[in-house]
Amino acid sequence: MSLAEFTVRDATEADLSAIVDIYNATVPGRMVTADTEPVTVASRVTWFHAHNPRTRPLWVVLEGNRLCAWLSFNSFYGRPAYNPTAEISLYVAETHRRRGLGRGLLKRAIAEAPRCEIRNLLGFIWAHNLPSLQLFEAYGFERWGHLPGVAILDGVERDLIIVGLRL
Repeated sequence: MSLAEFTVRDATEADLSAIVDIYNATVPGRMVTADTEPVTVASRVTWFHAHNPRTRPLWVVLEGNRLCAWLSFNSFYGRPAYNPTAEISLYVAETHRRRGLGRGLLKRAIAEAPRCEIRNLLGFIWAHNLPSLQLFEAYGFERWGHLPGVAILDGVERDLIIVGLRL
């Protein structure tokens, strides 16, 4: 299956609840996010408004009317000199994993980044999240950083891998 079989568009505020639902579904697995408790829609409104279609898009993937994945370009480090660098966040609903959505969104992000005035893409991935590391590496991302033991999830120290792609 490919991304072409789905609708991809810029997110609207009406999508925020479904975006949060997909995100929150990953919290218990301790594979994707450093959040240890679900987040609220209200807590993500400022994050949502930090995106714009021109330079920091937030895309959603729909199958019919059902939102099943999303990708965002997030500003890195919050200072103007870093504007050419963006962190990618990529989440796929459990019901839609292993259907090519992650690959399709990542491929689209790489293709669209220059239009967004982005020269470097980053991913922050737990070292134990081998599927995500393999996905990003398959699209040319290299390991730019390894932060050992920077987080504790359920009493277990976790390493963070920073992957990057220079465009």
